[in-house]
Amino acid sequence: MSKAFTKETDNDEDDDLGLPPLPAGGKNYITPAGYARLRAELLELMDSERPKVVEIVHWAASNGDRSENGDYLYGKKRLREIDRRIRFLTKRLEIAEIVDPVVHAGSDQVYFGAAVSYIDDQGVTRTISIMGIDEADSSQGQVSWISPVARALLKARVGDEVQLPTPSGVRVLEILDVSYPQPGGA
Repeated sequence: MSKAFTKETDNDEDDDLGLPPLPAGGKNYITPAGYARLRAELLELMDSERPKVVEIVHWAASNGDRSENGDYLYGKKRLREIDRRIRFLTKRLEIAEIVDPVVHAGSDQVYFGAAVSYIDDQGVTRTISIMGIDEADSSQGQVSWISPVARALLKARVGDEVQLPTPSGVRVLEILDVSYPQPGGA
């Protein structure tokens, strides 16, 4: 049977690329810098990377038998990955709500975009930044605003103790410091 008219696996369920879904009725909060990074990635994919891959696929297709043509097969697969990422970024940017944490500079209360230092009930001190779902990078000490620790910390103030439910029981976190980016700074 010819594969010319068969649907390739291109499901919308794959569009999440491993990122957590937004809460039902929730907003896609994001910092201005995070929005700019996602937008730059989208433009790079659309204006540079996708046209290059299309050119390679076109060249590979002109070489004849496509069933054993590695350049063609890999190119088509890469093109599907790029298109999936473009759809994902487009959807997320359309619903993004940009929140600039600079407006809370000087506040001792935890809001979106805050860098929060806390000590837990076992004496371990940590500092995290509360970011958007699409921009949080755990290797940089960033957590998404929908994470359990961020939910526990939001709206609390320096000196407050909050309870964090975990699988091993409730942990108590004491907020030591809250900071925000300074206007015009990093």
